Amino acid sequence: MEMVAIVLAALVALLHAYFLVLEMFFWTKPLGRKAFGLKADFAEQSKALAANQGLYNGFLVAGLAWGLMQGATGAGKPWLVFFLGCVVVAGVFGAATASRKILFVQALPGALALAAVLLS
Repeated sequence: MEMVAIVLAALVALLHAYFLVLEMFFWTKPLGRKAFGLKADFAEQSKALAANQGLYNGFLVAGLAWGLMQGATGAGKPWLVFFLGCVVVAGVFGAATASRKILFVQALPGALALAAVLLS
């Protein structure tokens, strides 16, 4: 079960690294606008907010990476539980306030990884 937990937590970290790149570097570009369904003028006006969101995703990636380096059943377990919990909370909040899609793109993978870590 530890290997499943590691793989799922790593996938969540990679997903959030992708969010970081989209939000910080591609928000106003066609890739970012398509991913988030944005019009060019709105993307330009909100790019500073998006970069801030991307930075927070980077902190989630850093926390998950730190936990993964420590091991899913060892010293890294509390780190993974905390940061995966943050992912789930952020995903639920995003689904409630921005788009239901976030529930499936962010909260569900985070919840599956969190369950695997807790069971390992």
